[in-house]
Amino acid sequence: MEFNFKEIATISMILFAVIDVVGSLPVLLDLQQKVGKIQSEKATLVSGVIMIAFMFVGEQILSLIGIDVSSFAIAGSFIIFFLALEMILGVKFYKEETAATASVVPIAFPLIAGTGTLTTLLSLRAEYHLENLIVAILINLVFVYIVLRNTYRLEHILGPGGINILRKVFGVILLAIAVKLFRTHAGL
Repeated sequence: MEFNFKEIATISMILFAVIDVVGSLPVLLDLQQKVGKIQSEKATLVSGVIMIAFMFVGEQILSLIGIDVSSFAIAGSFIIFFLALEMILGVKFYKEETAATASVVPIAFPLIAGTGTLTTLLSLRAEYHLENLIVAILINLVFVYIVLRNTYRLEHILGPGGINILRKVFGVILLAIAVKLFRTHAGL
């Protein structure tokens, strides 16, 4: 076991930007208004299971269907790129469907443990130690849980302007991550 605080901090910040639960506040608030209470414990737990399981078996699944990790990472860099553009420009490329209940499906996947997160995890797995990745995932899950549990409070604290600024800032960070992923795996 090789715990490294710098690695944990780096991975945590990357995952924080990719998961972007604060930037998802408008979606979470809309969902909460339509269906009532969000099941924050269940959504957080399922998100964690999806992320950790994909980190362990994602590469084997890709191999089974004939896709190498570099190709998946490059494809993921495009997804992260478009997510970043959505955040920065306020344009929707992906049309999500609203669930009938505040279930795990729209929140845990694709909102928290979506394709961008899973792609990022596979890419990070190639660069960082596994134990540091797991700790960073757990740190992010704690933060996700706190945000899910306190959506209304955060809306009142940040206000519409604050939420919009956070979306833009994390959008730029995601854009930089997408470029780095592409350059690293495309050999540029």
